[in-house]
Amino acid sequence: MATKLEFLKSIPYFTGLDNGELDSISQFFSERKVERDEIIQLEGKPAEALFFVASGAVKVFKISSEGKEQILSIVRSGESFNDIAVFDDGPSPASVQAMTPVTLYRISRDELHTILREHPEVALNTTRVLADRTRQLVSLVEDLSFRHVINRVARVLLENAGNGSTPGTRLTQQEMAAMVGSVREVVARSLKDLEVEGVIKLERHSIRITDREALEAMAEAAT
Repeated sequence: MATKLEFLKSIPYFTGLDNGELDSISQFFSERKVERDEIIQLEGKPAEALFFVASGAVKVFKISSEGKEQILSIVRSGESFNDIAVFDDGPSPASVQAMTPVTLYRISRDELHTILREHPEVALNTTRVLADRTRQLVSLVEDLSFRHVINRVARVLLENAGNGSTPGTRLTQQEMAAMVGSVREVVARSLKDLEVEGVIKLERHSIRITDREALEAMAEAAT
């Protein structure tokens, strides 16, 4: 895993800062190890720190009154969570749980505010990060409102497949269902249909994309 300084260089919040600035900022961060399935943040509770994922993956999710889970996003290495609640001083709008063993870097709200005052460029970067969060949520609403389950499943497969240099995130069918706003049985049928179409191959412990171009076209198709 990269050193703390190398890791901070890769984070959008700190784009454009030189090594001296990054070195002074790094003192505010503490490392935390989290086991698979451990709850890191509960919805409705105060979010006293901003977290960056150094390794592993976590899911950001909500639970309905009937107990149905909706995964809002999967946060991977170099990405952050708790952003909204840390900046508006409100309760966390969602829960966060480790999907794998995870290494996190943590910075408290007060320390983050100190950095923002001392490094105006970080404040500008922050607006870009929060704008990206908004785009992600708009995209999620669009998917849930205007696309069939099979199209949503296609998008999830693409987003979690990895890119050659970065490994993908292995998802269960239940986790996929929680991401696309459906149930496991419907996701299972969608995967079978995609295999019949020749765009994926269902293997014992994985899903292999065999026609990425066709899968991308399916992911973008609207109802």
